[in-house]
Amino acid sequence: KPVIDWSTAKESNPARFRAYFDAMMQRGVYFAPSAYEAGFVSAAHSDEDIDQTVSAARFAFERMGSLGV
Repeated sequence: KPVIDWSTAKESNPARFRAYFDAMMQRGVYFAPSAYEAGFVSAAHSDEDIDQTVSAARFAFERMGSLGV
């Protein structure tokens, strides 16, 4: 469900975030290491950067599914 305040934010699953964060790092995509921080796309990101991020996210979600996270 959408995160709109602290109450909904603290319902997140830290194990899922950690699995996603680790898998993205393995593919060279770096996020803040906290589930409570925001990430942003900027005009400095190329189409190639965005494609790499999408590919890494697919890998991360597949990996998380295989781990049962």
